[in-house]
This record gives sequence, structure tokens and C-alpha cells, in this order.
Amino acid sequence: MGIKLYYTTVTASRTVKSQQAEVIRILESKSIQYELVDISVGGELRDEMRSKAGNPAAVPPQLFNEDQYCGDYEMFAEAVEADTVDQFLKLA
Repeated sequence: MGIKLYYTTVTASRTVKSQQAEVIRILESKSIQYELVDISVGGELRDEMRSKAGNPAAVPPQLFNEDQYCGDYEMFAEAVEADTVDQFLKLA
């Protein structure tokens, strides 16, 4: 599987919850297959996400194509607006 979406099932942040839901909705509407990686199951997954993203303070949702960092929610939203989601996800 190529696209990985790092997300969390445990958060008090409404912003994180709504951003995660929006990313999933858009990926599904475009029939893009993805794998969910829940960082709430262990700190090592959160650390892995932050390490791969190159940002020690990164919060979900974060998108990757295999191990290649694609971006965070804001970058994804910009790609949706510009209709460049495939390029953003390194699928094109």
C-alpha cells in the first residue's frame, strides 16, 4: 500500500478530529487507497511520524507515500484547492 495517513483515535482537539475526517473523506471521494496508522496505540508510532515528517512537534493528520513525506493537513488542503492531490501524494 502506498499512501499512509498517520492519525489518532485519542484526541481532545476538535480541530485534529475534523481535519482527519476531512482528509479521509477526500481520499475516499477520489478512490485513493490508503492505510491508516493510529499513533495513539504507542509513542513509537508518534515518534516515527514526527521523524519521517522532519518535525519534532508534528501532529496528525500527516500524509506519506510509503516512507516519503507528502505533508500535513494545510498542505493537503492547498493541493485539494489547486486540484493537485495526485501530485501532492506523489501518485502522478
